[in-house]
Amino acid sequence: MTQDPVSAQYEAFPYPERKPTDERKRLITGSPSLPVEMDHWLWGGARDWSVPLRVLVAGGGTGDALIQLAQILTDAGRPYDITYLDMSAASRRIAEKRAQIRKLENITFLTGSLLDAGQYGPFDYIDCCGVLHHLPDPQAGFDALAGALAPEGGIGLMVYAPLGRSGVYPLQAAFATLFDGLAPEKRLKRAKVVYRALPDAHPFKQNSRVVDHKNGDAGFYDLLLHGRDRPYTITDLMAALEGAGLAYAGAPEPMLYDPASLVGEVELSGLAAMQVAENLRGTFKTHVAYARKKGQVVPPPFGQDAAVPHLRGVAGGDLAKHVAKTGQITIDTAGEAFAFEVPRAAAELIEGVDGRQSLMAIRARAGIEAAEFGPLWASVEHALCASGMMHYSRLLA
Repeated sequence: MTQDPVSAQYEAFPYPERKPTDERKRLITGSPSLPVEMDHWLWGGARDWSVPLRVLVAGGGTGDALIQLAQILTDAGRPYDITYLDMSAASRRIAEKRAQIRKLENITFLTGSLLDAGQYGPFDYIDCCGVLHHLPDPQAGFDALAGALAPEGGIGLMVYAPLGRSGVYPLQAAFATLFDGLAPEKRLKRAKVVYRALPDAHPFKQNSRVVDHKNGDAGFYDLLLHGRDRPYTITDLMAALEGAGLAYAGAPEPMLYDPASLVGEVELSGLAAMQVAENLRGTFKTHVAYARKKGQVVPPPFGQDAAVPHLRGVAGGDLAKHVAKTGQITIDTAGEAFAFEVPRAAAELIEGVDGRQSLMAIRARAGIEAAEFGPLWASVEHALCASGMMHYSRLLA
């Protein structure tokens, strides 16, 4: 029997390419599946982290999401039980070695298809990053994950998007025709020769945002030689969630899905506005989203006294000094600069954000009355939550 080309690819070139011994010097982090970000979008920032989190990492590859989740929860002293599931034995071996080097516990490693996820559930949280768009029937994958989810559970997922990957799909199609039937190693060798001969004007070579092909053989193969790769617009993604009985709960950088910064206020809302933003920006390589079962979405606890804010990627003291000096927060992301006006008086509030104090405690520490606190903090939330630099969670509280 001929081996499935996608299975053959990941046995030959586990992805993403990782060296287990690097775990001794760094932790790779990102969205989805940062615990405080998960809590913010899925559980209203109020999850009881003393209750063990039962997790499925579906299509776990070489282990980035697995290691991130397990290490952060371990460091926070929070209990968990993680099931890793992937069809590639080669990828699994790398993920297992990474976990072993970090001495991470309570992880079950399985080799198999995410379509069988329901056999191992239900789960409080499911990570599925960069997998669904490679399935023969992606909707079956969405359905399987929804079926493995606990009633109050949530999913963090990533699928490829078409516009920011301009030039990728014509090359995939050409290479598929040219190298049909060849073993993965031969396909890679011949594709690299053809790639070097491409004109500089080719849309792919003009696309500076796509760089996987520069990051080793596994990256080149996954980007340009993949046997199945079906990108999603945000409209496509919403339809897939709807078909699986799921509802969109949020995205790491929601400001990117708002066209107002490009065109001013428009009479659009919801999905229509999000699709316009995607079309106008043209830079989305992926869509990262959180989802829950229909009717179960819980909004973040914006402005609520008991909510505990966390900053991401910046120290509260440094950011507070910047706000006190400039009255502004500027955020560069996805090739754009977003400027938010934040009153200088909010600097003391930002300085109090440490992932442990509630908004009530921060306000009391600053000695600010509730009537004054509301508008000041709303400006902070508008800038930092919209850009993914602040989340609400009781992970450390």
